[in-house]
Amino acid sequence: MTLLGLLAIGVSLRIAISDLYARRVPNAWLLTACAISIALIIAGQFSAPRLPWGSHVAGAVLGLVALLPFYAMRWMGAGDVKFFSVLGLMLGWQALLPVWIAASLAAGLHAVLILVSRQLGAVLPLGLQGQVDRASAQWQSHPALRDMLAARQGRRGIPYAAYLALSAIGWVLIRTYGDVS
Repeated sequence: MTLLGLLAIGVSLRIAISDLYARRVPNAWLLTACAISIALIIAGQFSAPRLPWGSHVAGAVLGLVALLPFYAMRWMGAGDVKFFSVLGLMLGWQALLPVWIAASLAAGLHAVLILVSRQLGAVLPLGLQGQVDRASAQWQSHPALRDMLAARQGRRGIPYAAYLALSAIGWVLIRTYGDVS
């Protein structure tokens, strides 16, 4: 496993936790990952074999350009777009399509589950709906859930950066250990 792969796993874990908990992608982590990645890519030019810097720069640009239209249409947050670009810098352009497909499938499943749960709530019998409402009120009064909702500050939506992060971790692990014979 390369140092850039290890960096990608570490940053992805941090981003996944932050996006799941607070629906935030911290810029400080993204900037730090960029700085370390650039340093590793430059250092890779002085080692044998040389690190192909072009694929990493192309990955950063392609990652930004690919998701920017979704941000412009307000289908995606800026943190998701920036994180995808940073993933392109760390992993190279070759990783972007498989990571994007896996993350999009997971986010799509998440959206379907939300829609089904809303429909299910609308068709529950009245007596069962009362039980569900009481259980929901009890669950929502839990201090950990209150803290999480406070950290989100009203932000809602699907944690797409978390799905990108988990997909990137999977990609790195498959690339590293997938050809074990």
